[in-house]
Amino acid sequence: MAGVLSYHPPPPLLRPLHQSENFRRRYRVSAGSQESYSSMPSLSTVTSRDEEEKSMASAPSPTLSPPTGFKIPDPKPFAVRPDKNLDIATATLPLLFRLGTGIFVLGYSSTLVSDEDIPSNQYAMKVRGSKLKETSKLGPRPQKPIEIYEFESCPYCRKVREIVSILDLDVLFYPCPRSGPTFRPKVLQMGGKQQFPYMVDPNTGVAMYESDDIIKYLADKYGDGTIPLMLSLGPITTLTAMLALIFRLGKGSSYTPSKQPPVPLELWAFESSPFCKIVREVLVELELPHLLHSIARGSPRRHEFYQKMGHFQVPYLEDPNTGVKMFESAEIIEYLKATYAL
Repeated sequence: MAGVLSYHPPPPLLRPLHQSENFRRRYRVSAGSQESYSSMPSLSTVTSRDEEEKSMASAPSPTLSPPTGFKIPDPKPFAVRPDKNLDIATATLPLLFRLGTGIFVLGYSSTLVSDEDIPSNQYAMKVRGSKLKETSKLGPRPQKPIEIYEFESCPYCRKVREIVSILDLDVLFYPCPRSGPTFRPKVLQMGGKQQFPYMVDPNTGVAMYESDDIIKYLADKYGDGTIPLMLSLGPITTLTAMLALIFRLGKGSSYTPSKQPPVPLELWAFESSPFCKIVREVLVELELPHLLHSIARGSPRRHEFYQKMGHFQVPYLEDPNTGVKMFESAEIIEYLKATYAL
């Protein structure tokens, strides 16, 4: 039975999880014969036994080894490691300047219902003995991930990442930190200038610069054409996006020498999460391409994630190059640096 509380935020600006095995085959560079390191279940697996066997046979084997002595941490929801208190605090402040843009997906609404109205195997936030039923209204789903070249500390890039969360899109991010040797030159080659963000939609062949144009294109193509207020205020939007980044002191902007992964990593995250932000900063600094699966509030992926993993927590990283699958932002950062930094 529904309760008395309903929430419908102003129209901000979603894709079911997932095409991961096809994605990995498409972007595979090389494959070895190493067994998967992690025993943690993969979100990329399928439910049918026949399909699962076919998937396992065609999926690339890990080609790198995890760091010596590496152990996958146990997930600890809402826990902050003491040495990351300041990072999480400063990564939370952007929510104030951006008024939480990117927390909710397109058409988000919520209703407080009794505990028995939502089965225990479905994701739902508990609120004083009741559960929060969250729904959304999705636009058309792209067949292939959108490709975006950007870097974390760019305010114009943040605006585009916010619309990605709101539309619940899968995006293949190519990080372009300053002095990055790989993807910055590629943007110059493709578009004629090193300006960010730069978007390529392999579903339509459209490629473009300019954050506002990218936002409008994505909202029209994969949403309902509505652009959220905080992304439609012109100079005020840009100013608040700049202020949102100031407390991170340029993290996620400069290149750290690294080795390129044969296959892009995969990250389940959403823009407004401070835990996800500090992981994304390191992915950008190491210039590690990654397929991001947006999973903001109201995303149907949350239900799928919960059913696969038994609980909900982000960020969650899968590295097909080593077989590692893990939670915990602080440990993910250590893993990325130990595995890919030179």
